[in-house]
Amino acid sequence: MLKLSKKSEYALMAARYMAIKNHGTAITAKEIASNFNLSYELISKVLQSLSKNQIVLSYKGVKGGYVLSKSPVEISLIDLIKAVEPDYQIAECLNSEGKNKSCCYEENCTIKDPLAAVQQKIDKVFFETKLSHII
Repeated sequence: MLKLSKKSEYALMAARYMAIKNHGTAITAKEIASNFNLSYELISKVLQSLSKNQIVLSYKGVKGGYVLSKSPVEISLIDLIKAVEPDYQIAECLNSEGKNKSCCYEENCTIKDPLAAVQQKIDKVFFETKLSHII
């Protein structure tokens, strides 16, 4: 079964929340965590990754928090997912290094190319689906 990681789910939830709630006011990790009953530590790490990848802007201080760096129509789901899960793939053999050290069948593999085609289709859907589509 194909499934998004918790980090990816949290990234989508946080970005969606910011898109709906944000009217120029920074939103804290604590607010997002308590609103959805999520792990504060994990949502903080997710927001840091989104900030590092310039999807959100981070502000420090009393009125600090996070805001989206772009309009929701400019942020694709693939941007959010890859920000928190750079090696997101449906199979380990499709990772960015191109080598799967744990696969003993790699030399004679008959499914890598078909899975790569499926991965491209999934990526296309996530690329074409913008944050604005899920709010």
